[in-house]
Amino acid sequence: MRIAHSVEAARQLVRKHRPDYQLVIYTGILLLFGLIVLYAISPARVETLESSGASIDEAHFMQRQLLYLIAGIIAFFVANLIPLAKWKQFAGKLLIIALILCVLLVFFGAINAPVALCSGGACRWFNLGIGTFQPAELLKFSVLLFLAAFLARRMKQGSINNLHDTLIPLGIITGIAVIFVIGFQKDMGTGLSLIGIIAAMLYLAGINKRMGLIVLSAIVALSIIFIIIAPHRLARVTTFLGQDTSEDAKTSSYHINQAKIALGTGGLFGLGLGRNVQAFGYLPEAPNDSIFAVMGEAFGFVGVVAILLFMTGLLLRLLHILDRTEEHMYRLIIAGVFGWLATHIVLNIGAMVGLIPLTGITLPLLSFGGTSLLFIMLALGLVFNISRYTVHGKIIDDETEKKASSDGRRWVGRARDAAPVGHRRTRSR
Repeated sequence: MRIAHSVEAARQLVRKHRPDYQLVIYTGILLLFGLIVLYAISPARVETLESSGASIDEAHFMQRQLLYLIAGIIAFFVANLIPLAKWKQFAGKLLIIALILCVLLVFFGAINAPVALCSGGACRWFNLGIGTFQPAELLKFSVLLFLAAFLARRMKQGSINNLHDTLIPLGIITGIAVIFVIGFQKDMGTGLSLIGIIAAMLYLAGINKRMGLIVLSAIVALSIIFIIIAPHRLARVTTFLGQDTSEDAKTSSYHINQAKIALGTGGLFGLGLGRNVQAFGYLPEAPNDSIFAVMGEAFGFVGVVAILLFMTGLLLRLLHILDRTEEHMYRLIIAGVFGWLATHIVLNIGAMVGLIPLTGITLPLLSFGGTSLLFIMLALGLVFNISRYTVHGKIIDDETEKKASSDGRRWVGRARDAAPVGHRRTRSR
């Protein structure tokens, strides 16, 4: 009882203070990199589209990205201004809105309504006239908030590994979200990033090994099913494994081959901005999914390493803030954002260098796009807001102690000289 009172007293001492501006610096540098590269390849992209009969202004992509960037910056500051307690109230409502929008998109796509923008048999965007909106990105953000609140309650109750109280409701929510994204919208990349968010949150929440294996097995099984039932996904996997040598396989491998050419052409120091060759119609989705290959061609190996270092710095900053955050829900939010960004980075870059099959996923803060950038900036703004209420040392959580003692290894934020199970303290920097 005395320990509980001391923990509560410690929480009361956490006062609002200066936020973590290093998070802003890393985010800003990556946004600037993306904007510069997009500016450099815009003429090539416009020329390619005009050769196929389209009429687009040369500044089209740059203007659109500037609008997306402004919207993202506004979202960042809005998330920073909203009191943290309000986000718990918003979580359930946002999830309902996101699911309704996903249902409406499927419906409008089925009746070929102009409001639904479809490509390759997949309806993933609402056509708003002035731009597009992808409800799957809202779904990711709302699932992150809802599960953070849900898992935080279960952690406080000590029932994080309870089958009926936690895992079954979690499975239902996850299953519904994944089915809408992967099944109906045919967006495997977004579905995998959603799984990455949930996995990171469950890991931090302290799910035990047995339950973790059950959840992982279910996810793997579901993923295999979605791959098998979709011919284009199956073709990507078989081509990647080298099991398909047909003409269709050669076509499906074209994207990754051009990405490798772009990266190889860049050499050590790159061709320089505005000298990209692959952007002239050779590399598919140059401003979007393939932006890493474009950067490799422009900046070379040295430039790519610099970009990776800034990305790593951003991820490590998220972990730094997480280690110094008290409240369970806020810790889970940061873990979810970390999983979100890390999944995107690994899947995108892994595909560009030929380590994994293509998933059609963007590179955070660097790729051209509106909705993805908007919600990533909203999530980072929320983390920035949380960083105002951190403590000076690493948090050693009760659940952390239990996890570490049961697994026989250190947990995130656990000091090597940690107190016994049931105690909570902080370690100075």
